[in-house]
Amino acid sequence: MRSIEASGKTVEEALQEGIQKLGVRKDNVAVEVLSEDSTGLFKILANKPARIKITVMRDPVSLVREFLQGLLRLSSVDGEVVIVKEEEGCIHVAINGSRLGMLIGKRGNTLNALQYLCNVALRRNFIAERKQVLLDVGNYRTRREESLEKLAANMADKAKRTNREVSLEPMPPQERRIIHLALKDHEQVDTYSKGEEPFRKVVIIPRPR
Repeated sequence: MRSIEASGKTVEEALQEGIQKLGVRKDNVAVEVLSEDSTGLFKILANKPARIKITVMRDPVSLVREFLQGLLRLSSVDGEVVIVKEEEGCIHVAINGSRLGMLIGKRGNTLNALQYLCNVALRRNFIAERKQVLLDVGNYRTRREESLEKLAANMADKAKRTNREVSLEPMPPQERRIIHLALKDHEQVDTYSKGEEPFRKVVIIPRPR
């Protein structure tokens, strides 16, 4: 757990300075008062500042796990939250179990919404944190990635065969990225995205023959 010492004219001022340095909210820390500020006549004579020790009680990974476990309880879904890996800038999380369809939704819409909520909770509680959460449920994203790669290959063939642009359905950024990466080395087509979120889509264009 991270700890720092902070000082200020009052305990509250020292606390505000400390949590700002740590980039966390007040309810995520424990505070130990090392010395209180002077009061009354002593304040005039000594002008002694308050000193405190601030300890962060929850880290980003713990918060994400607790947040998702709470959502599972509220939705009465029997699932297990697993932290797959943590790397610079990203926390990979999975929910495993049976009958998880309601957490995925049509074409992953519910899953994407849950991932968004996780990231909102992370940013609100850890202001200085630059990590993002990538959430998967029941291995859906792996299966979806394979499906999108096949779609990219098929639509590239169609664009090449008809010599016309092919527009795909609107997709979230991470799915559009899969399409772009799948075709980035293709010798006969190029890709670009057009439109505004949440209706932004990938367009596959044939190269001149």
